[in-house]
Amino acid sequence: ATAPPPPRIAATAADHRHPGDSGGDEGAPPPETTAIRETPEATRARHGILPVMDDRTVFVLNGPNLNLLGEREPEVYGRATLADVEALCVEAAERAGLVVDFRQSNHEGTLVDWVQEGRVGTAGIVINAAGYTHTSVALRDALSACRVPRVEVHISDITAREAFRHHSYLSDVCDFHVVGHGVTGYAEAIEWVAGRRA
Repeated sequence: ATAPPPPRIAATAADHRHPGDSGGDEGAPPPETTAIRETPEATRARHGILPVMDDRTVFVLNGPNLNLLGEREPEVYGRATLADVEALCVEAAERAGLVVDFRQSNHEGTLVDWVQEGRVGTAGIVINAAGYTHTSVALRDALSACRVPRVEVHISDITAREAFRHHSYLSDVCDFHVVGHGVTGYAEAIEWVAGRRA
């Protein structure tokens, strides 16, 4: 009679040591790893985004190249950095009893996601879409879906610059506009949002 086959033995962690580990087999494969998906809360924390938003939160969204404020064309945009603008916005919001969620991205889809995120349940959205002002139908459509006040901000007077900057896809889906007032225009926008709550 034929002898029965030996029983199968489940592999243990010790059977998959890395090469060089004591007692390991140089030909043994490394242990399998399982990718850990980051939670939305962790992602928001990593990007410095407020964990809780409510009707006191003002989204201040900044588009492409605004991370270079202070060094890019200072004769047009001034010497203030984006960090300076954020500090100005925080001060303006605190005076009005509001909280700022301040963000910047060079990517159109990210800005669309953020507009959608703030479209309900917040105090309002202040947006300087920068170059996307003149090109983005997607941002226009996202803003048109908002049920909170929307303010379009531009540091420079876009109507006095190159012809291609004169048209804004966002103008008629925003409720208020602050154009050409420098970085203080952000504070004006937040004050206008605060006034809508009064």
